[in-house]
Amino acid sequence: MRPAVEVADIFCRYGEAWRQAHDGHLGRVERRVMSAIELCRTAALGGHVEGCRTCRTVRVAYNSCRNRHCPKCQGAAARDWLEARAGDLLPVPYFHVVFTLPEEIAVIAFQNKKVVYGILFRAAAETLRIIAADPRHLGAGIGLTAVLHSWGQTLNYHPHLHCTVPGGGPSPDGSRWVACRPNFFLPVRVLSRLFRRLFLEALRAAFEVGQLQFFGEIEELADPPAFARMLTSASRRDWVVYAKPPFGGPEQVLAYLSRYTHRVAIANSRLVSMADGKVTFRWRDYRHGRRSRQMTLDAGEFIRRFLLHTVPDGVHRIRHYGFLANGQRADRLAACRVMLSAQVPEAEGRAEPMAKVAPTPRPCPCCGRPMVTIAVWYHGQAPPGGPFWNDSS
Repeated sequence: MRPAVEVADIFCRYGEAWRQAHDGHLGRVERRVMSAIELCRTAALGGHVEGCRTCRTVRVAYNSCRNRHCPKCQGAAARDWLEARAGDLLPVPYFHVVFTLPEEIAVIAFQNKKVVYGILFRAAAETLRIIAADPRHLGAGIGLTAVLHSWGQTLNYHPHLHCTVPGGGPSPDGSRWVACRPNFFLPVRVLSRLFRRLFLEALRAAFEVGQLQFFGEIEELADPPAFARMLTSASRRDWVVYAKPPFGGPEQVLAYLSRYTHRVAIANSRLVSMADGKVTFRWRDYRHGRRSRQMTLDAGEFIRRFLLHTVPDGVHRIRHYGFLANGQRADRLAACRVMLSAQVPEAEGRAEPMAKVAPTPRPCPCCGRPMVTIAVWYHGQAPPGGPFWNDSS
């Protein structure tokens, strides 16, 4: 069922005026995102006509924009991605570790997304791999999947990484599987300090080679002494790294991934209303017992906050490291399963690849019989006209 309000509705009603008001400050990526969401599942992108041969019901289906920021397109993308990843799960506990940037670094990240997001991914992955390889903690090589999010519940800019990590890994010589302690992965304080050091070192290196730019309120950071003072201040703060309790099994890992991997800044289901130039949406107040609340913003402010979270071209929001890295994932996972087979009874269950099934035709809403495609048109073409049935069909 279509939600009462969608992000596309907000863009269609208020987007053009907002674009004109911010014409000199709106980038190519943001313009493309707005256009894609406005046109998604409309006749402008093409589509097809489905019909039921039994009762002659006709239904029009429009194409999706497939933009990774579109709330309507990410469900199918998530299902496809999960189908590909389900066979990678191991029969071990999985942990959820979150790496967050402090406010003074987040401001720099917003103006330098491509560079700083790359640093964030590398620093978090190296932090986990270095601490896990230390014999004092785990003494194993690990794998992880990291997912970039840049938003909080009220659409404020809040860059952070969600990492899923198997609870263990191969020993340094590759001869056995080293499991972590029950319900404990790695000490978060140690992770936090190393993550802070690795990130700031990489940020300083990027500054020294001229990869960072500064505008507006942080323009003064272009001056080396001011940037050095900012680094010193950031190094004295505690950086938030926390680990959630382990998942119960592969099914819970998949459920988690389905919620996080292809999430956008706000789902259409959270939108409450759009009227009189204002947008109301639901948000969850985690500081007060996860209480559900509502927030109302001017439509222009809602659009601004939504577009804060666009990702530059070429930046991947999902990345894999260690034995889950793309290059040799299949071989490394096979080796991990061999090591685990001597330690984990087969009865404990192994994540089997999700079976691929041929897509079945959607049922007719009137009689339940399969619908068939009877006409197709593409972007830039006019939709076909009826009637679609004749005596020989």
